[in-house]
Amino acid sequence: MTNLNEIKYVDWQFKLNGIGDVAEGVEDINQCIATILNTPKGSDPHRPTFGSNIYKYVDYPINTAKPNVIRETIDAITLWEQRINVNSVIVEIEYEHLYIKVEWTLKSTNTKGTAEVIV
Repeated sequence: MTNLNEIKYVDWQFKLNGIGDVAEGVEDINQCIATILNTPKGSDPHRPTFGSNIYKYVDYPINTAKPNVIRETIDAITLWEQRINVNSVIVEIEYEHLYIKVEWTLKSTNTKGTAEVIV
């Protein structure tokens, strides 16, 4: 469990699947990216444009799905996670899962990070 005086960053959030723990720094950004990509647009009643439309492409042929998922990923992250620049997005499709790897750079400090999301 994290105490309030142990938090070092201005931006932080509670860790998903971690009772009493917080995500800070790179971990916070990676968790935000995962939340954005795993939330279908229209599912948050207070923010109907929050999330991404990558689910629309799950049943498409792979050669059509990949570029659309990459575009949707970049668009959603650019809109909803404005602390970073997206450097690259790699998508792998296996059976019913999308494996998305997002390489990013923090705008304020040029810190680099990689978020790996399973959808």
